[in-house]
Amino acid sequence: MAISKDQLGSDETIVTSVRTHAKALIAPAIILIVLGAVVGLGIAFFPLDWQPWANYVLIALALIVFIWLVLIPFLRWMTSTYTITDRRIITRKGIINKVGHDLPLRRINNVNYERSLTDRMLGCGTLILETAAGQPLTLPDVPKVERVHVAITELLFSDDRDNDRRELGE
Repeated sequence: MAISKDQLGSDETIVTSVRTHAKALIAPAIILIVLGAVVGLGIAFFPLDWQPWANYVLIALALIVFIWLVLIPFLRWMTSTYTITDRRIITRKGIINKVGHDLPLRRINNVNYERSLTDRMLGCGTLILETAAGQPLTLPDVPKVERVHVAITELLFSDDRDNDRRELGE
């Protein structure tokens, strides 16, 4: 979804790739509906002597509100992704200026998640990846956060088991 195959290392495979949860689009969807109703009512109830200029002003204001409160949040949602590979956690976000963070799995010491009541109802949560550096990587609004938590934990433990086997000479 977010990462193309040419951005992966040799023999690196994607375990899962998700966008942030769609709950970020609830407010923009409500705003879009209200904005459409306001524009429709405004055009219908403006006095005839105000038209067409009042319509132009109303539509221009509605377009500004649409871009600011609907389009930009949608684009932020579209460009905010989390990708888990068998080697690292990759985050990408940004509409014009792209921001990315790669965290190698071997640097992760602890994996936690938090789910508020709203998050539990919507099926998402916040994933917290702690490293020895003390600066945790917090991934908000991860869909199916428990499954992602389990996938990362399995990757971490499988690496530990492989290292233990190598140390024991198996």
